[in-house]
Amino acid sequence: MEEQAEKKQNCCSNGARNALFGKYEMGRLLGQGTFAKVYFGRNLATQECVAVKVILKDQVKKEGLMEQITREISIMRLVRHPNIVELKEVMATKAKIFFIMEYVKGGELFTKVAKGKLKEDLARKYFQQLISAVDFCHSRGVYHRDLKPENLLLDGNEDLKVSDFGLSALPEQIWNDGLLHTRCGTPSYVAPEVLRKKGYDGAKSDIWSCGVILFVLLAGFLPFQDENVMKMYRKIFKAEFEFPPWISPDARKLISRILVTDPEKRITVSEIMRTPWFQKGFCKPVAFSIDEKFSMENGFVSGEDDPGEIELVRTKSSSPPFYNAFEFISSMSTGFDLSGLFENKRKSGSMFTSRSSASTIMGKLETLARKLNFGVCVNEFKVKMLGKEEGRKGKLVVTAEVFEVAPEVAVVEFSKSSGDTLEYKKFCEEDVRPALKDIVWTWQGEDNCQCH
Repeated sequence: MEEQAEKKQNCCSNGARNALFGKYEMGRLLGQGTFAKVYFGRNLATQECVAVKVILKDQVKKEGLMEQITREISIMRLVRHPNIVELKEVMATKAKIFFIMEYVKGGELFTKVAKGKLKEDLARKYFQQLISAVDFCHSRGVYHRDLKPENLLLDGNEDLKVSDFGLSALPEQIWNDGLLHTRCGTPSYVAPEVLRKKGYDGAKSDIWSCGVILFVLLAGFLPFQDENVMKMYRKIFKAEFEFPPWISPDARKLISRILVTDPEKRITVSEIMRTPWFQKGFCKPVAFSIDEKFSMENGFVSGEDDPGEIELVRTKSSSPPFYNAFEFISSMSTGFDLSGLFENKRKSGSMFTSRSSASTIMGKLETLARKLNFGVCVNEFKVKMLGKEEGRKGKLVVTAEVFEVAPEVAVVEFSKSSGDTLEYKKFCEEDVRPALKDIVWTWQGEDNCQCH
């Protein structure tokens, strides 16, 4: 009871209760930066506390940071792990972008470290969780590039959560030489090869930063520090540091293998995880796969091969999902297209708005599919239509999904799951549009209403 009362107070105190898209109640300000403010929030349906990051589009566009924002969204969708702050939803208006994120109430690890060194077992626990998260990021092709105690948060159970992927890199940013070249990060934690401007391996530079963090946790101060920045750089280039006497021999050995100036000789994540010091009390967290998560949400039940054997399957829900992808809302504002960031497998498709109820729309979609002799599978507010005839590229499979945008306004999105694109376009133009004209308010897209 006390915990529930605390959550409600945290999320809803200090100021008027502002409902965001009718879904989240916004509370007091948590913090702010140049382009964003972060607020406490509460999911009105589940009562779950969240953090709401509000970004101003105009400022982001003005500073040329749109690519960075879109990359951060894409990365956070890829790296869902128990020790990484979760991005739950992204929504937008013409003026603002809203990141709905996991609320981590324990604050920064930096606050704890600022009070002094940690006991070895506690430092080991945080380092184990950090390495587990970093290992998972690297397995997804993501390199954080700004690992430091300020970007490591602690939840209510004193477990570590990696945050702030604004400077992170993806494989497409790697040059032809196989290296990254953008200098970024915090100087005290940055690997020497990053400072040299000659290109660097994102995974190996992240490992260096982890080594600096481990040193700070155990020592209570930085391994490389000097009031003169150039002198500090020289220490980093030489890996010139001294251990305080209280750090154990095994911990010293591990740090010495991480803080190696030659990245080719630096210990790898897998080697770190096999060391006796790291292994003590280690229980590897289970990360869930994004692909599995989304396929579970899609949840269609079908026959083995024949679409005609597909059963009508329903799962109960009182209302359609709230439309939280950028494709529709942001398309109304030119120069801000984030399509394709939310599901790698999603194909661009035809989309319309309707003032009809979700149940009416669903009924129309099912009737359309059966009239065309398509197999039908329904999961909440998603209809999968499966053609029975072989086309040029196999059987055509089309998915139609109903989203709620506002009271009495719904968005219906069609996308091709498989089959030939030309056959899909013909299906949209000759079958879908005429059959649904009585429930369509507007088709989203070009004036000639071409299916994409």
